[in-house]
Amino acid sequence: MAMLIPDGYHDLPPGALAVQVTYLEMRARAPQRAERADAPWTLRRVEQPANAWYRDLYRLVGSDWLWSSRLELADEALAAVITHPDVEVFALEHDGRDEGILELDFRESGACEIGFFGLATRLVGTGAGRWLMNRAIARAWSRDITRLWLHTCSMDSPGALPFYIRSGFVPYRRRAEVFPDPRLTGVLPRDAAPQIPRIDP
Repeated sequence: MAMLIPDGYHDLPPGALAVQVTYLEMRARAPQRAERADAPWTLRRVEQPANAWYRDLYRLVGSDWLWSSRLELADEALAAVITHPDVEVFALEHDGRDEGILELDFRESGACEIGFFGLATRLVGTGAGRWLMNRAIARAWSRDITRLWLHTCSMDSPGALPFYIRSGFVPYRRRAEVFPDPRLTGVLPRDAAPQIPRIDP
């Protein structure tokens, strides 16, 4: 049974951050959304991705939003996830560079989680997100699944949640998450995500 958080304001421990996490799901394949006919991107599946490559792309896409969970994993733990036979990792390529990440996790029978989805900041607003999501949905539903799901949080891009809803996902759960500020633990640079104020203990 979930513990109820009392209404009102709650002090956080020094150096901690709190976010609202929204979970969304798709119970049947959504129609493909219109996309650019001249799309300059390609999608490449990365078989057996190296930890260093994965972390570099993860930082490129996520450091503006304080993504840190995968950076905190030990090498063995990270490799166990991203090289698992039921986890598919893709890079969105633009002008010969990896500029976006898509991770599909089929480890739960009959379901697929979009573990990570995002673009380098320079591609936001170009149509690349819609293009990438169209391919994520098609790839996920090419398997024998009955549910595609993901989650986002209140520190992600303000456009993330409405984008997922427009893509056909339906919100079904909210949770609160408290965690150490990764800029204070050394996982991310102290100047990362300046739009989220850093409070030194």
